[in-house]
Amino acid sequence: MSTIVCITCPRGCTINVEQVNGEWQVTGNSCKKGKEFAINEMTAPKRTICSTVKTTFADAPVLPCRVSADIPKDKIFDVMKEINKVVVSKPLDRGDVIIKDVLGLGVDVIATSNLLTQI
Repeated sequence: MSTIVCITCPRGCTINVEQVNGEWQVTGNSCKKGKEFAINEMTAPKRTICSTVKTTFADAPVLPCRVSADIPKDKIFDVMKEINKVVVSKPLDRGDVIIKDVLGLGVDVIATSNLLTQI
């Protein structure tokens, strides 16, 4: 049996998860999302990344960014390597794509600020 804390909502339910006869048994969740989270955490954990990318602009040497959807947990460091390679040299707006389909995961790295459009 594994015990995890659900991060789907602010409640932070303590959830017990175990596999019995090939089926996942989940207890302690307050909602259906907690059950889905627990099963996903045991079978294919995913996370989001928020970071920054370098720019060529002296007034804004870095630009905040994030992935557009959750990525497999075991790909976090690989995606961060790709993010760290980027240097933005043109103004970007919030939501603009910085890296399209990073590592073929079907997820983009996007700008989370319009900082560069104000320079």
